[in-house]
Amino acid sequence: MAKNIMIQGTSSGVGKSIITTGLCRVFKQDGISVATFKAQNMSNNSYKLDNGLEMAKSQAIAAFACGIEPTPDMNPILLKILEFGSEVIIRGKSIGSMNSGEYNDLKKNIWKEVLEPYNRLSEQYEMIVMEGAGSPVEMNLKANDVVNMGMAKKVNAPVILVVDIDRGGAFASVKGTLDLLDSDERKFVKGIVINKCRGRKESFHDVKDTMEQIVGVPVVGLVPYSAIDIEDEDDLIDAQVGVKTAKNLEHMNVQFDLLADVLRKNMDFDKIYKIIEMGV
Repeated sequence: MAKNIMIQGTSSGVGKSIITTGLCRVFKQDGISVATFKAQNMSNNSYKLDNGLEMAKSQAIAAFACGIEPTPDMNPILLKILEFGSEVIIRGKSIGSMNSGEYNDLKKNIWKEVLEPYNRLSEQYEMIVMEGAGSPVEMNLKANDVVNMGMAKKVNAPVILVVDIDRGGAFASVKGTLDLLDSDERKFVKGIVINKCRGRKESFHDVKDTMEQIVGVPVVGLVPYSAIDIEDEDDLIDAQVGVKTAKNLEHMNVQFDLLADVLRKNMDFDKIYKIIEMGV
């Protein structure tokens, strides 16, 4: 079975998808067969495969960064927001609309729909780069979580926690997230990436040292705010027909390599590979 690593965030919008996509590209460049996986995504932007099945565009983009074709196994649950409730898409096929209560009931028996696709990928590839959603400590959602620590525990995936320092409150965000995790969840967090750093890299050394002193978890990346042209949901696939174009893929492959270069220069891949090797 494949080795794995999961990217979670202190909140939505911290850069989980871009870090996930960049890691996929780095591992591909390192000669590792790699796939991406996000158990559940909430997005109205879907990627339509030739057979009519749907998945979230962000997982399609990460798949292209891996150098492979997207499949619904990489995003077994997609929720499209409606005026009242959500359209629920399981393994690429819509099963209709549900309100939050109905979907929460469904989630109590949904692990088969999540783990079977993950296991198929794990049998085909050497590495799975997983992505969480939102925050792992939305306390009203933790009981039935299938995408953050719930998933990490099911497949024993070490977690890298991403925080956006540009929006402010990075120390409180990381400390608060770790404090709200249960003790059996906290042990999964093996590293922190401080994302969207502005200014000279040297000026963030104190941030790294202080963060590690406060939370007791190593900082494995200080990633700058970079002008990488990778749209996280909308740019790769034609909005009207839901298909990729050769021109866009050529452009995106250049951007994937630029992103990988940024991560190599600003993340400690010796530590990251060690985290993956040691597991939880």
